[in-house]
Amino acid sequence: SRTFTLYNNCNETIWPGIITKADHNDSAGDIGFPLQPGQTASYPAPPGWSGRIWGRTGCTFNATNGTTTGSCQTGSCGTSLNCTTPSSPPNTIAEFTLGDDHDLDFYDVSLVDGFNLPLVVSPLNGKGNCSIAGCDGDLRQSCPQELGVESDHDRVVACQSACQVFDSDEYCCRGKYSDPMVCVANNYSEAFKQVCPAASSYALDDRTTVMTCSASDYLITFCSSRLNFRNFL
Repeated sequence: SRTFTLYNNCNETIWPGIITKADHNDSAGDIGFPLQPGQTASYPAPPGWSGRIWGRTGCTFNATNGTTTGSCQTGSCGTSLNCTTPSSPPNTIAEFTLGDDHDLDFYDVSLVDGFNLPLVVSPLNGKGNCSIAGCDGDLRQSCPQELGVESDHDRVVACQSACQVFDSDEYCCRGKYSDPMVCVANNYSEAFKQVCPAASSYALDDRTTVMTCSASDYLITFCSSRLNFRNFL
């Protein structure tokens, strides 16, 4: 099997969200857990696995009669500790389609559903191109006011995409804009791209942000900085 190592470099606890896409092999392990600052956790996945990994923030979970339920400020997948449904945007998402033993893996970090945490994916001991994907900048600090999601204390906790806020064909690459030659970068996606050049910033922005590698394990770092990230490796 392959191993995803999840590392929390944030100054707050996060709760990783992991889901397997339909019709793909599931993985083993407990997939609902808190990850304290500085902690790592391992998540095994078989060859051919396809799914999403993200971070949930501001969560409160309680166990009642053997069932743990709760809520999160960002990245929520309903009330469950173990995610079985996709996250509620806005949040940063790492997407993977693992190949079999000698086939290519495809992976990227997407801001199409918005941004809630810096997230970087690095292949470990893989073969091939194996570039780093993701975003180690913090869009919460530069989020346009009309896209910002604030906490009860007026702190920006996430940044929505223009598609989420304005729901237009142009921003969402729908209708006549579903052609990659027609749906191009806009002021909002360019602002995202300036902070996060190695992440996809709108629906059809994946020509340069989908990376490939073969037979690799992966390090997924939340709140990565370039300096800390290189030291960790």
